Amino acid sequence: MATYTAPLRDMQFVLDELLELEHYADLDGFADAPRDVSTAILEEAGRLASGVLAPLNAVGDHLGCRLENAEVSTAPGFREAYRLYAEGGWTGLTASPAYGGQGLPHVLGIAVREIMTSANLAFSMFAGLSHGAANAIANGGTAAQKALFLPPMIAGRWTGTMNLTEPHCGTDLGLLRSRAHPQADGSYRISGTKIFISAGEHDLAENIIHLVLARLPDAPAGVKGISLFIVPKFLVNPDGSLGARNGVQCGSLEEKMGIHGNPTCVMNYDDATGYLLGEAHQGLKVMFVMMNSARLAVGVQGLSLASVAYQNAASYARDRLQGRAPGGAIAPERVADPIVAHPDVQRMLLSQRAFVEGGRALAYWAGLQVDLAHKHPDPEVRESANDLLGLLTPMIKAYCTDQGVESISLAMQCFGGHGYIREWGIEQLLRDARITPLYEGTNGVQAMDLVARKLKLNEGRALKRFMALVEDFCQEQGAQLGDCTVALQQALGDLKLATAYLLERSDPATSGAAAVDYLHLTALVAFGLQWARMALIADRHLADSDDSTGFYRAKRLTARFFFERILPQTAIHLQRVRAGAEVLSAFDPEQF
Repeated sequence: MATYTAPLRDMQFVLDELLELEHYADLDGFADAPRDVSTAILEEAGRLASGVLAPLNAVGDHLGCRLENAEVSTAPGFREAYRLYAEGGWTGLTASPAYGGQGLPHVLGIAVREIMTSANLAFSMFAGLSHGAANAIANGGTAAQKALFLPPMIAGRWTGTMNLTEPHCGTDLGLLRSRAHPQADGSYRISGTKIFISAGEHDLAENIIHLVLARLPDAPAGVKGISLFIVPKFLVNPDGSLGARNGVQCGSLEEKMGIHGNPTCVMNYDDATGYLLGEAHQGLKVMFVMMNSARLAVGVQGLSLASVAYQNAASYARDRLQGRAPGGAIAPERVADPIVAHPDVQRMLLSQRAFVEGGRALAYWAGLQVDLAHKHPDPEVRESANDLLGLLTPMIKAYCTDQGVESISLAMQCFGGHGYIREWGIEQLLRDARITPLYEGTNGVQAMDLVARKLKLNEGRALKRFMALVEDFCQEQGAQLGDCTVALQQALGDLKLATAYLLERSDPATSGAAAVDYLHLTALVAFGLQWARMALIADRHLADSDDSTGFYRAKRLTARFFFERILPQTAIHLQRVRAGAEVLSAFDPEQF
């Protein structure tokens, strides 16, 4: 079974030294989370994760969920763990105090989410989806809806879901068929079938609040005719007490590759009572609040699973004896050297480490942009944060999940045949992680969003701001980083060339053919900026001989590995972008 210990030292490094959160003490919530408080929160989250959630990870995978008479039972131990999770206040960590939340910074919530997800992805999904549903209600709901639904959701007594996909349509929501018929009392009757609904039915909470996309009778065709509805599992009385069972049931559970501890449901709505959330025909506008939050969360899932996989691979490599190190025995008193002494194993471990630590820095930076976009008093700062967040969201969702799967695969390779065996837990991590490039919009869709929409939005303002950040850093701090700066400037040059190529060609085929490579190129530059900033901090500590644990030396060496071995991949992505779509479009559909 895989084990997990929260990487608290590196998390605090990112929060305190890289992002310097103390500079934002004047923003709502930040004064309530100074360094000692954030440290205590992360420590407590780590104890819950390693002591309660991680041991249940294999249990959920082996036993899964059961469906009987339209009721779903979760794996043994999940109900008790969720009770502890809710009682500990974790469900309301970043939620508004007006509805019972603690109002702490979103960036701190990202760190806590990483811990919980690393320990048990299937478990963390219950609370993660509820958080997104509560955000959608908070952003689009009436005062009465917020007062009725948010307090129990934030307290963890109720959970939430997102119902988009139907058997015949996934990403193309314009094909959606679910219907909503208005009633005299202001409610609606919802009918239709939704599939792939994570945590659509379970036994952890008193009620489940489904957010359901459906069409009104007078709805225009396509995505402009979609409305969003609140459809509770149990109807809610005006005083907040639960009423009769609503007309929504789980028809079946999907048999799937991973995340067995979380039920993926087919949900049938049969004249279920629902309530319009936001304006009629404007459902996607409200739902995208939840979807964008979910996409960042999925990117963190890729990072989180890669983190626990790296921990276990490094531990195994230090213990596993095989052969002798190329330069001579490092443990001559033993029958063989540990495989961590072999260069190829070191390559695999450092590839994982460079992704995990760089991804952590990038994800937390994005979390800080959420706080700035919502809380900063200066409208220019809010605009800049919104621009960066819009650019970072598809990058983090797609790149961090693509590389998360690759990183876990490298961890399995470090284990050799043992990684393929259930006993060690790595094969479960790989199976669980494989969903992350698929749900909340496949990574190809994320790449198309970046190229077809974000690249040109507001005349490319977001990308210009991002590239200016990288350029300014190289000019202001570059002399101190030497070859790292040269590598980052070369990567930025590749990004500029790729951007110019795409802006000069407006045909959809070229954009589609280049999208994934362009996203990976952009993400590598974003990783490069974070690694350059971290290398600079490490250099300052090393110059002061402030490195009793070797933390900063390891950070600096990992940065060097990233700049020497990983960042140069931008040149390959640039070449692929410039290759265009000709060879792809040369194939007739029947030839595939």
